[in-house]
Amino acid sequence: MCSEVSRLLTKSWNPHVNHRDYVGDWDVLPLRCQLEHTNAHPILQCFAMGDGSEWKNLPLMDSLPTIRSLIWSLQCDVKSARLMRLKPGAYIKPHRDRGLCLCKGEVRLHVPILANDEVLFLVNGKVVPMAVGELWYINADKTHSVKNNGGNDRVNLVIDCVVNEWIAEHIKGESMTHSI
Repeated sequence: MCSEVSRLLTKSWNPHVNHRDYVGDWDVLPLRCQLEHTNAHPILQCFAMGDGSEWKNLPLMDSLPTIRSLIWSLQCDVKSARLMRLKPGAYIKPHRDRGLCLCKGEVRLHVPILANDEVLFLVNGKVVPMAVGELWYINADKTHSVKNNGGNDRVNLVIDCVVNEWIAEHIKGESMTHSI
């Protein structure tokens, strides 16, 4: 995954739309979106919006076989998938993504792909020690923040999924790498 993402660092990424929620550079590269946004502006492709039920891989996914394989190994319905990059010195302020939690039927998974030891990811005040290649569930409905104190980009694969019995078992049993 690291080599796949490294090839994408010079591509045109999209600044995150919630400008009030961060300081510095935080940008997004969509990989999967709602069918209705397939030919729309990339910022519409970056996030799950509304109740659209049909999702489609964007052409970029074809050049990412390892990432594609990981996504399809999830035995649940995958909604959006995107790469999110936090540049050195950038800070995502404490915020909540309401409704993005197991009990509300939609979960957010993170896979760090490029990172450094100086990234501080907090959920409800607890440090989340994500290491490269680990799969994490975070309860995004809780207050969370991220600060990249290091000298290189932090890039996470972020996947939003519909809760089913398979993913609920893995999260509750913490058999995914970790869940917070």
